[in-house]
Amino acid sequence: AAMWRALAATASPARALLRTPPARRAASLVVSPTAGPADERVETRVAGLSPGQPVTLRAVAADERGRLFQSCAHYRADSRGELHLGTDASHGGDYTGVEPMGLFWSLAPAGMEKPYQRLVPQSTAAPMKVEVLVHQGHSLPGSIPGPVMAKAEVRRLFTAPGVRRIRLKEGVVRGSLFLPPGDGPFPGVIDMYGDEGGLIEFRSSLLATHGFATLSLPYFDFEDLPMILKDLKLEYFEEAARFLKRHPKVKGPGVGVIGTGKGADLALSMVTFLPEVVAAVSISGCSSNTVADLHYGETTLPGLRFDMEKVTVSEAGVYDVFEALDDPTNPANSSSVIPIEKAEGHFLLVVGEDDRMWKSSLYAELAVRRLRQHGKENFELLSYPGAGHRIDPPSTPFCQVAMDRVLGVPVLGGGESKAHAHAQEHSWRKIQEFLRLHLG
Repeated sequence: AAMWRALAATASPARALLRTPPARRAASLVVSPTAGPADERVETRVAGLSPGQPVTLRAVAADERGRLFQSCAHYRADSRGELHLGTDASHGGDYTGVEPMGLFWSLAPAGMEKPYQRLVPQSTAAPMKVEVLVHQGHSLPGSIPGPVMAKAEVRRLFTAPGVRRIRLKEGVVRGSLFLPPGDGPFPGVIDMYGDEGGLIEFRSSLLATHGFATLSLPYFDFEDLPMILKDLKLEYFEEAARFLKRHPKVKGPGVGVIGTGKGADLALSMVTFLPEVVAAVSISGCSSNTVADLHYGETTLPGLRFDMEKVTVSEAGVYDVFEALDDPTNPANSSSVIPIEKAEGHFLLVVGEDDRMWKSSLYAELAVRRLRQHGKENFELLSYPGAGHRIDPPSTPFCQVAMDRVLGVPVLGGGESKAHAHAQEHSWRKIQEFLRLHLG
């Protein structure tokens, strides 16, 4: 027996060598919620890493045409081998610092795709699918990343369950009406974009998700509307406002309007001339009528024009139109100024201080000055340093240069990605507060 014990004692080190080492925990990635509104934050956590381990997080999405967009950021695991994008900073990649939604707002066309494309949904019915991946090591944007350690898919919804979309052919008015779930009545809002034309619905469907009956209103280049942006009649917008105000799901006494770019100066004209409109949100707008003459009864506001001689083109072929719009402060252009002091309603002016499409900061100052000169304080100004032209709902990917649908060339919109993303998140909350306050 003693011999067997001695043999066992000598064998134990060998047995220890044969034992397999404890398996390393596999990395895990949780993005929650896995499906939720496209304008709300997700929480992203990684576990099962080694303490201090460098990893690259990537997001990949495709638009309806199958074009790929991606983003990446460099992180290091904490002492427990974990990561939380809500508290841990990115050290490189497409953004730095603590940015819970950085992977989403920094999505940009992948290397093999044409540059300057926007990732915004053409249809609000299908969710946008975003795949989030964890790769070993730090890999630079555009390079081949390290092996995949974990991945998860997120679905970003533009229409909440129960929201109804009704295509509209009401008299001359065209568009889509989005109604929130439930009996209502709901505050009513008209939503318009700029001189790219067509029907753009994703902001309307998100507003409906937040409880607003929202009419997405095109005004050219859609169905039987005029193909190009030329003379506009305010009566078209008046008919839309009257339709929305009369709708049984809309609470009165008035409706609101939100517009971006050319849609913003139309919003200012609507709240000025139409008693049905009691609140206007102007995003990156001008305080004068622009591009196309606007007629209302016997009144005409000439549109400020773009002087193509003042457009510059960079070596990369990017067009800068910042100086091209006629100067609204020139006395020769005084007949284009919208007489906003006549409005009984309220204004929310939203501008990015690095807007390079046109001088929206200056135009907002002119509007504020005009209102104050007439003893009016019925406005609020949100001015964002570092934000560019198109301030959309939160997590809409930043696009400093975008293809202009009309000109077919890349145009500089300005802004810096992180500042612009923060402006989108802050302004979206303030826009909803403003509309609720004035529409009940």
